[in-house]
Amino acid sequence: MAAPPYDVLSSAEARQAAIGKPLSFLHVSKAEIDLPPEVDHHAPEVYARSAENFLRMIDAAVLCRDPQPCYYAYRLRMGEHVQTGLVAVASIAAYDSNRIRKHEFTRPDKEDDRVRQIEALNAQTGPVLLAHPDSSEAERLLALASDALPVADLTAADGIRHTLWVIDEARHVARISEVFDAMRNLYIADGHHRSAAASRVAAARRGNRKASDHAEYFLSVIFPASQMLIMDYNRVVRDLNGLTQEAFLAAVGQRYRVSTPPASPRPQRSGVCHMYLGGRWYQLTIRSDLVPESDPVRRLDVSVLAEQLLGPLLGITDLRRDTRIDFVGGMRGLAELERRVDSGEMAVAFAMFPTAMGELMAVADAGQVMPPKSTWFEPKLADGLVSHLLD
Repeated sequence: MAAPPYDVLSSAEARQAAIGKPLSFLHVSKAEIDLPPEVDHHAPEVYARSAENFLRMIDAAVLCRDPQPCYYAYRLRMGEHVQTGLVAVASIAAYDSNRIRKHEFTRPDKEDDRVRQIEALNAQTGPVLLAHPDSSEAERLLALASDALPVADLTAADGIRHTLWVIDEARHVARISEVFDAMRNLYIADGHHRSAAASRVAAARRGNRKASDHAEYFLSVIFPASQMLIMDYNRVVRDLNGLTQEAFLAAVGQRYRVSTPPASPRPQRSGVCHMYLGGRWYQLTIRSDLVPESDPVRRLDVSVLAEQLLGPLLGITDLRRDTRIDFVGGMRGLAELERRVDSGEMAVAFAMFPTAMGELMAVADAGQVMPPKSTWFEPKLADGLVSHLLD
């Protein structure tokens, strides 16, 4: 029943993935797959079907409510990469006061969608991915929990292994609460729309005397920052803004040192990106005087590329709306960049060095936001393993 996050698959991909899987959580998170393709994905009947499917799973004991408050340890394994975090509900008050820190703008339409989903189900079903500053005690406690037999252990179609252990012994629950309550800040890695929607639902319910305080929390999985993996989030551009390849290269050379990359076309450090143009790779090293070191947002590699190349040379100033640019997550590999340029669909591609967790946290601590498509977290959490009922 475990499924990829609702925002990873298109509706067409979700329909295909759910074939022969009546218990797939995609029937809850992407309920349009159970309706005719012409139905709008945000139509009332989609949310109604989602709630119907969710309640059916509860009635059939596919989903079972914990008899008492507990935590879970959640381990993700992708090849050699392993990260172990805490499944918990995080405080809306801490989110509203910026103790749980953000680094992205949200879009009202996406928030509205999550609000409707939460209200229809009276539950949160997509956990927010959070990071905590490293804590040896937190890691020790979760390691102890993962010595027991897991309550869920599965390998998804993409090869990612998901393992859950329940933590319900009172003294362990109390100690974990103590350790995490003492943390100064948590950081949203992925799930800004889900957390913003949860905050809106909580605010709307506060005036209702019958409302439960469960709505004052949102479902989350909290990992140590040092264990989290951010992959490259690359850029492809449709044309050279009227420039020939030779003129474009010459203009790039005014801002970057252009050279032949080493054996791998993947950048090896911050300040360097690789460009695929005309069937070959180039290494671009930014001039140090063009990087504003004191600004946590403008010194990001993705910001430098936007300010020094995409805007002035290619005329792309709105990364959210300009249809001439697209973004390719690192899981697809650099061969995908080559394919899109070689096919003639795109004119040029830029392979980026991944944004670091420390950079993300510095932006959040400064109360600023990162450019669109700055981070691509892997591995992804599964939908359906844990949900949070609001009553």
